[in-house]
Amino acid sequence: MVKVLYPGSFDPVHNGHIEICATASALFDHVVVAAMRNPQKSNPFFTDDERFEMLIEACTHLKNVEVVQFGELVVDLADRLDVDFIIKGLRSAADFESELQMAQMNKSVSGVETLFLPSTSENAFIASKYIRDITRLGTDCSHLVPEAVAQRLQEKMPK
Repeated sequence: MVKVLYPGSFDPVHNGHIEICATASALFDHVVVAAMRNPQKSNPFFTDDERFEMLIEACTHLKNVEVVQFGELVVDLADRLDVDFIIKGLRSAADFESELQMAQMNKSVSGVETLFLPSTSENAFIASKYIRDITRLGTDCSHLVPEAVAQRLQEKMPK
């Protein structure tokens, strides 16, 4: 059985993330999606618990996907969960450059390999930071996120 870890801040989870989850679900026996707080993002849009709940709701159709929260190094979580690989989604060459450096560091520190899954062009432009910005400015972007997330975004929009 091949078990993989898909870590991220998922603030908020969007259709590109769910695409990567679905691809991993089809390729591997067990997928652990791990929501974390990114220390480089000092003011999260959604709380840790909200992001965790949205991920669970968005992944219910994927029977071999488990959602967890974590606050440790990804490599420590990978070791604790005894995963075979870390997976990361790629939208562009810029993503590849930053994710490759992180993958190399993770391999150096822990020996765990990272596999990259490309997104389709349909979802390649979606980024959580754009969804947060669009929502803060009062524009609907519900077509870019799962339904459960869209409802929560509506609540965050200025009145």
